[in-house]
Amino acid sequence: MMTEVRRERTRAERVTEGLTVAVASVLSFGLLAGPAIVFGATAWHLVTNAGTTTSGGLLVPVTLLVLVALPLVLARVVFRSGRRKGRGRLTAAVPAVLTLLGSSVVPSAVLCLSVVYAD
Repeated sequence: MMTEVRRERTRAERVTEGLTVAVASVLSFGLLAGPAIVFGATAWHLVTNAGTTTSGGLLVPVTLLVLVALPLVLARVVFRSGRRKGRGRLTAAVPAVLTLLGSSVVPSAVLCLSVVYAD
């Protein structure tokens, strides 16, 4: 019988993973804060504006909410996938946070494009 020897990670590896998670989390939430504030203000304006149709008043805020929430959902899926493969919490968190950081660029890009091309 072969027994699997589990290698203990060194403290440097754990610190590196922790720093990666912390820095990427701060950057991704920073990237999401701008679009969340702008999209929230836009949604509030559309909902409270008297000239907005009901469908427009509901469709735009829901679309903007999906754009901001999508990176969080993707990161959760990646994290749970890593945990199912038997990885430790921190080891599974690194790809999840990097996914969060990468997917946070999309709402920021949408915000920048809407600001550039808005009349």
